[in-house]
Amino acid sequence: MTLEAVLSQYGLAALFLGAGIEGETVVVLGGVMVHRGLIAYPAAIAAAALGSCIADQIFFALGRRFRDHRYVRRVQQKAAFRRAIDVFEQRPVLFVFGFRFLYGLRTVSPIAIGTTALPASRFMAINALAAVVWATVFVTLGYLFGQGIEAAFGRVRDVGHVLLPVLAVLLLVGLAAHFRHRRREVTAKD
Repeated sequence: MTLEAVLSQYGLAALFLGAGIEGETVVVLGGVMVHRGLIAYPAAIAAAALGSCIADQIFFALGRRFRDHRYVRRVQQKAAFRRAIDVFEQRPVLFVFGFRFLYGLRTVSPIAIGTTALPASRFMAINALAAVVWATVFVTLGYLFGQGIEAAFGRVRDVGHVLLPVLAVLLLVGLAAHFRHRRREVTAKD
């Protein structure tokens, strides 16, 4: 099975998961897959938006459900959490719409918003719209720059038998580093 066949078959699932776990980088790569004709543009946007929206809904629900838990109380003392709440209080709708575009506030923001009195239905509506806009922007960037990326790295099918294992290892190493970094951030701030 070629790399292109694997991406065609599992690309949308990977995009869905990657958008919720990692974010922009995976969604831009989804745009590159659209550029290569491996997945459809609307499907890529839908998968990325849905993955991002669901992840944010989960974080919101965790903030809402566990807002009185000692761990959340500890997180509330963090500078990023306080920044998120301060900005939220000034412009709640704009903040809910835009937090996914703000580096460093992407994960903590839905938890912080969950601790506020904002109705869950209102968060869900704004979050869904924002996820579609966000996914459209980053899939489109990947699509538009797909030709440049392809020119820089060559055609995927020419090196697929080598590239697939390398990409898998890089993805695992990247995820491990990401979670290790998050754990260190939480530990250092405690």
